Amino acid sequence: MMMAHDFKRFPELTNSQMELYYFDSPHTQIFESFRAKVIKVTDGDTVQLRVSFRDFDFPLRFLDINAPEMSEGGQRSKSWLEEKINGKEVDILINPENRVGKFGRLLGSVIHQGINMGEIMMGLGLAQHFTRKNEGKLLNLNKTFTVKQWF
Repeated sequence: MMMAHDFKRFPELTNSQMELYYFDSPHTQIFESFRAKVIKVTDGDTVQLRVSFRDFDFPLRFLDINAPEMSEGGQRSKSWLEEKINGKEVDILINPENRVGKFGRLLGSVIHQGINMGEIMMGLGLAQHFTRKNEGKLLNLNKTFTVKQWF
């Protein structure tokens, strides 16, 4: 038996969900790049977008970058992003092979006035490349190894 999909909480379908839920989706699924207005900067790597082809605003997670969490000093990244793109029209570049993240958010590159905002943020030290999120961090050896492993 197929479980119902919560389209209100998770409007974007992952590529693997397409076969099951595509025709049931009340929303246009996004496969191509588009233009949108940034209506809110949620944090240093997530924004809320407004578009003409949907009747609701939705989140976009920046593709391939990771900004610090708000509890870890992320306010600096968020503030910089708010200053640059909040309330502005931006181009969103979609990679059809990597378009929805693990939490059901649309993934994309944000381009403002021809500039890739994620790349600029990495260059300024406001974000890291997503695959390098934990690079350079020391392991918590208390979590990694337990006394039971050695005896």
